[in-house]
Amino acid sequence: MKANRGQIEKALDAPPSDIRFFLLHGPDEAGSTALARRLERAMGPGAERVDLDVATLREDPARLADEAASFSMFGDKRWVRINGMGDESLPAVTALLEAEAAGNPVIAIAGALKATSKLVKLALDHKGCMAFISYQPDAREAEQIAMATARENGLRLPQELARRIVDLANGDRALMGIEIEKLVLYLDAAPEQPREATAEALDALSANNPDSDAAPLVNAVLGGDLRAMHKELNNLAEIGAAMASVIRPLLTRAMLIANIRADFDSSGRLEAAVESAGKAVFWKEKGLVTRQVRLWDATGIARVIQRLAQAERSSRGGKGLGDLLVRHELLAIARQAARERA
Repeated sequence: MKANRGQIEKALDAPPSDIRFFLLHGPDEAGSTALARRLERAMGPGAERVDLDVATLREDPARLADEAASFSMFGDKRWVRINGMGDESLPAVTALLEAEAAGNPVIAIAGALKATSKLVKLALDHKGCMAFISYQPDAREAEQIAMATARENGLRLPQELARRIVDLANGDRALMGIEIEKLVLYLDAAPEQPREATAEALDALSANNPDSDAAPLVNAVLGGDLRAMHKELNNLAEIGAAMASVIRPLLTRAMLIANIRADFDSSGRLEAAVESAGKAVFWKEKGLVTRQVRLWDATGIARVIQRLAQAERSSRGGKGLGDLLVRHELLAIARQAARERA
């Protein structure tokens, strides 16, 4: 059944026994992930989490129902999580709902799905399911989300700084979370020892480097041009730019591709999907962005965003190992794009 925000939050905070399957989908995948964490908190720190991937469910559709009915080896609560679910998992979800018993809640983060998705239809029609679609928040909602996220981590974030973070992240929840996490670590904040966020701290952590233009590297990595990528990385090294300076623009472009891809998958009209992105796509780069959207499907670009977020965390050490890890991730992403081009 379809749930509104209040209903899904209430159900995830105290999972009802008659709901076997929670489907969180929509273009705001970071919002879906944040909702999934509510279930994790509700299950408690001692709960056993079982992570299943789509490939496993495709090969063994009965596995999901089996895991949902199994008891924890340690006698604790148990729950099941799946990332990147789509219509290929329909047999597994059907088996879960038709099973005689379940017991352990199952939650899936599906990303943007088509309106005609059979998985969405099943989740909306079945009384044992709850489905919720997450949309990108507007500017005011994004500011409130940033302030709430900071508060949960022991950081008092004034509204003007929340607005700056929203602007830096283009309103994307995942990127806002990264910026806030950096502030929390920088200021040594924690729920038991709150700290006040300052403009000086945000300035100090800004990954923007006025001496470097990351656009060529962004296009090389996400376009699968390995030769150009190595050239741009060497250029950055020559001017002494930290690898952290390229992560934010790469994440911003990846999120843009994800949003356009979701629109394209829904409408089937790529040019219209690119146009609907408006000023987020610089007019000189429309051709490049269009080609990148063709290269990356929804699942692939979601993985890219995850890898870049991890790379951003690795880069916090500045030079040395952090930079090497970032380079490794960029190479892996570029190689995948190159394979898609072939």
